[in-house]
Amino acid sequence: MVLQAGAAERRYRDEAHAINARDVHFDFDSVPMHYIPGEVLATHIVNVMHLVLPEGERAMAQALSEALPQIEDERLREAVRGFVGQETMHAGSHEAAREHLQSIGLDVDSYIDKIGWLVDRVLGGHGLTGRAEQEWLKERLGLFAGMEHYTAVLGEWLLNAEILEAKGMHPAMLDLVRWHGAEEVEHRSVVCDAFMHIDGSYARRARTAVLAAVTLLPLFVFSAGYLYRKDPSADKGRFWGLQFLNATRRGVIPSWTVFLTELPRYLRPGFHPSQLGSMDKALRYLAHSPAARAASR
Repeated sequence: MVLQAGAAERRYRDEAHAINARDVHFDFDSVPMHYIPGEVLATHIVNVMHLVLPEGERAMAQALSEALPQIEDERLREAVRGFVGQETMHAGSHEAAREHLQSIGLDVDSYIDKIGWLVDRVLGGHGLTGRAEQEWLKERLGLFAGMEHYTAVLGEWLLNAEILEAKGMHPAMLDLVRWHGAEEVEHRSVVCDAFMHIDGSYARRARTAVLAAVTLLPLFVFSAGYLYRKDPSADKGRFWGLQFLNATRRGVIPSWTVFLTELPRYLRPGFHPSQLGSMDKALRYLAHSPAARAASR
């Protein structure tokens, strides 16, 4: 079964704003190790979102750049270019946060380097040519479209998680993850539309979506556990797994079950990312983000 490309393009055009990279400026100098006070494990779950996942986004932007010459629709080409620009800006902003956390004692560089190496080995172009290159590009776009569904859902969660403010999350880190989450919501359709334009096979979409779900869940759990173990703080508590479950129960972090409960929605024939929640809140946040205002001064 193949989703009709025309239908995908019609839904795509309904989201009529332009996607562009934004100048932002974050000041991380006063950010503590546990920037969600009293929530060690929750802090490291957020660290996974803004330190580990960008390595996959880098590979995603590379795949879209490779696909760009094959995209004939000018509106979609514009969105793909905007997507790549946004992911480049994400990388720079998260790099600054990573350098700060490294400087105050959290050894993240060695782990991120390993993740980057693994992502390149698994999801890179591999120097293929001809038909093999084209089929592998389609496979990567299908996988990245599935992953982008989850990042859009997590972006919505970050925008709506009032508990982060109630817990006193450091404003620079709160702004960083909400700005990133808002842009994930804004460009939620781009990778799916690129996949539909170049391939559109429902069988490939379903297979790669399942693979995305079973890859991201253990990545989150393993990465959070690693960062917790590398945390040098004497007051970080014990039994990170119990902290994980407790933080999930209290809603301080998204439930791990999202990787299972969102899969049926994504696999529904005819589903398109534009059918997720309203984009208005994301666009309002992007218009008023403290980091965006700081960059415009």
